[in-house]
Amino acid sequence: MYWIVLLEHNPSLLYGIVALFSLAVGSFLNVVIYRLPKMLEYDWYQECAALTGKEAAAPQGSRLSLVHPPSRCHHCGHRIRALENIPLLSYLVLHGRCSSCGGAIGLRCPLVEAGTALLSILVVWRFGIGWESAAALVLTWCLIALAVIDLDTRLLPDVVTLPVLWLGLVLSLGGWFTDSRSAILGAALGYLSLWGFFHLFRLLTGKAGMGFGDFKLLAMLGVWLGWQHLPQIILLSACAGALVGTTLILVRKRDPRIPIPFGPYLAVAGWIGLMWGDVINHTYLQWAGLA
Repeated sequence: MYWIVLLEHNPSLLYGIVALFSLAVGSFLNVVIYRLPKMLEYDWYQECAALTGKEAAAPQGSRLSLVHPPSRCHHCGHRIRALENIPLLSYLVLHGRCSSCGGAIGLRCPLVEAGTALLSILVVWRFGIGWESAAALVLTWCLIALAVIDLDTRLLPDVVTLPVLWLGLVLSLGGWFTDSRSAILGAALGYLSLWGFFHLFRLLTGKAGMGFGDFKLLAMLGVWLGWQHLPQIILLSACAGALVGTTLILVRKRDPRIPIPFGPYLAVAGWIGLMWGDVINHTYLQWAGLA
C-alpha cells in the first residue's frame, strides 16, 4: 500500500506518528496503573462479602472503571478538561500543577507517557512496519503497566498477564517470535522455575520470597520468547534486583526486611529479551565456544 511505502521511506514521519500515538497510549496506561488495582480491590471485596454474607464499607474507588468517571485532580477534585489532558504537553504547559488548586501533579505520569513513546519507537525501529511490530508494541505496553502496578501495589494482575500469555500462544502458531513447541515449554519452565525457587526458599527460611504473579509473568515471557530466553531473563532480572536492592539498603538505608517487587525487573529483562534476546544468546554461545 502507498502509505506503507511512504512511511518506510520517511523514518522521521513514521517515528513521529508512533510517538504521538504511543503518548496517548501512555496516558491511558496511567489510568490503568491507577485504577485497575482499585477495581480489583472492589471485586475482591464483593467476593468476600458474598462468601461471608457480611456487609462492610466498600473500598475507595468502588465505582471506578477504566473509562468512568472522568479524571480529576487528586487534591481538589477538579475535573480535568480535554486541553489539560494532552499527553506530556499539558504537564509542561501547566508546569506540573493543577490549573484549579495548584496542587502538584506527580512526575510519574509524564514519565510513563514519555517512556511509552520512547520504547514504542525502539520497537518499531527493531521490527519495522507490520503485524509483528504491532504485537511487540502490545507486549511492551502491557509490560509497562505490569511493572508500575507491581511497584505501587506488589500486584501483577491476572487480567493483564493471562490474556497476554494466551495471545502469545496464538501468535506462536504462526511462528511469531518463537514456535509453538518453544512457547509451550517456555510457559511450563517459566512458571515452574520460579515456583520451585519459591518453595525451596520458603522451606529454607520459612518466608515467601516472591508472589505467584511473578510465576505467571515469567511464564508469559516464556510463551512470547520461547524457553531459550528464560535463562537470560532470570539472570538479568536477578542481577538488576540484587543491584537495586543493595543500593537502596546501603544508600537510602532501606529496611532489608521490606520486600522489593520482582515484577519490574522481570518486565525489563523480558523487554530486553524481546528486542535483543537472540543477539545476547548468540553472543554468549560464541563466547562459550558452543556456536
